[in-house]
Amino acid sequence: MSRLIKEAYYYTDRVSKIDFTLVRKLSYLDFQKALRIWNTKGFLEDPAMRLWHRVKPIFESRSVYSAKNCFQTMIAALLLLPSAAGASKLSTLYNGLDPLSVSEHLTLYKLYPESEIGKHALDHAWKLLGGGKSKALEPELINDLVTLIAYGTPSACPTLGKEELSAINKLTEKLPHKKLKGHFATSEAEVIALPSEEVDLARGMLLSQLGKGQLDKIRSIEALLDLIALQIEARVREGTEEEKVDYLSRFIFEEIGFRFPPHSEYADAIDEYTFLSTVLDSRVGVCLGVSSLYLSLAQRLGVELEIITPPGHIFIRHGDHNIETTARGIRIRDEEYLGVNTRSLQKRSVKEVIALTHINQASVYWKKERYENAITSYLKAEPYMPKDLLLQELLGYNFILNGEEKKGRKRLKKVAGHTPDDLVFGHSVAEDFLARRADRDGIAAVFQSVDETRESLEKKRYDLQKVTKRTPKFRAAWFHLANVWLQLNREKEALSALERYRSLEKNDPTAEYYLAILYMQRLNLLKAWKHLERAKELTAAKSHHPLALKSLEHHLHRLSPRELK
Repeated sequence: MSRLIKEAYYYTDRVSKIDFTLVRKLSYLDFQKALRIWNTKGFLEDPAMRLWHRVKPIFESRSVYSAKNCFQTMIAALLLLPSAAGASKLSTLYNGLDPLSVSEHLTLYKLYPESEIGKHALDHAWKLLGGGKSKALEPELINDLVTLIAYGTPSACPTLGKEELSAINKLTEKLPHKKLKGHFATSEAEVIALPSEEVDLARGMLLSQLGKGQLDKIRSIEALLDLIALQIEARVREGTEEEKVDYLSRFIFEEIGFRFPPHSEYADAIDEYTFLSTVLDSRVGVCLGVSSLYLSLAQRLGVELEIITPPGHIFIRHGDHNIETTARGIRIRDEEYLGVNTRSLQKRSVKEVIALTHINQASVYWKKERYENAITSYLKAEPYMPKDLLLQELLGYNFILNGEEKKGRKRLKKVAGHTPDDLVFGHSVAEDFLARRADRDGIAAVFQSVDETRESLEKKRYDLQKVTKRTPKFRAAWFHLANVWLQLNREKEALSALERYRSLEKNDPTAEYYLAILYMQRLNLLKAWKHLERAKELTAAKSHHPLALKSLEHHLHRLSPRELK
């Protein structure tokens, strides 16, 4: 038993003697344990609600998931009482519910379905959803509503019957997304043929993932999304778009409890945290998975959101505000997403979001060297973004790695020498391969993934060193070798590899930035200034003035003063 739990109460038969100063130090889980201990001591037999009302503000002020945790804790306290089902206790419990929370009222009904208070809670929940009286509801529909809305342990969305779907559709018929042509699509081909502004994102993603043979499952998942939207509407029915977006973040992360998975969980299975259906089932998602959820709900709320994709990432924007979906929807400035080489942020269409889910899945296959599967996923993404050069490049590499060099070269010819608008300096791998300065094994080594272990870094370092000996003019091999040396904390070797890379490529601002830092750390300040000035020159030529270079300049100025420009 936790020391804090032992100290959180006195061995007495009166709740008033519980030390609430110590209760404040308890975690949510420890408090639940303490409730069980207090119950065995008889502390909760009479004044349980007084205990609850004293503890509730503590957890409301501390917990990220305060609303959900406080409500569950209140339920836990009452369930410990022999007289918990008494009318007066239930009435007190009902009066403590959030009057605008559908899930809290349905949870109370789930616990006490035969009581008058439980039925009253069901009536109130149904009214919040816009459905009037609940007396005519079929028991199956009530059970489905409880399963879908009364959030407990994450579980798969149930497949609803025709009558239940019809009732929910009637309840949600006025949601804006139901006016989109894509809402009525029954095949992926229909979605692809539509203009992006007519695509219902949830329907499109689910058809692309599950196929037209799973329409009942698709409609059930859409019903869940519709009900979530109605719960948000109940909160901000007369609110502005800004208020709806703010509450959307609170609802997703606080009331439902979505979270970003640990790196160890998603590194080898990012696709599991990308597709909308699995994100809803597990309440865990990477940036693309949670952004897809945001966008699907925004379409149902009639809120216009922009889709922004820095390299390797995606977030949502509303007006001038960025919404970081991996950090509970906090707002981050554009400058924080820009790097030395990233000069602007790409906007994506709804159809391109569907493509990105398949690109994420392809990356998992690529990492596992299942190149045929990766090609299949990339080809599935292609109809949604046929002109995207990065997709063509990734397809080209996988054709080459799969032994289909002719097909790979055809794809790479579309991208060689091209610098994307959002970058200062383009990728050089395709150009070097077409010029026979790189080979298949070199491409495999450059894109070889690493994990958190030193062994994986050493393997990539060994493979890249072999590549640089065999194809010494392969620019990306030298640059990636320098990065691996840095990850191994071998700055001397990293500096040597970067200098070799720079002898082959003098227009990469990221390499100049790294060289400036390494020379500054070695107190070779003249060379540090030289490379910093070169990085500034290259970025300024593309009207880009990254924060990283400004920060480095100020730091270097303290060591070796110059007139700041």
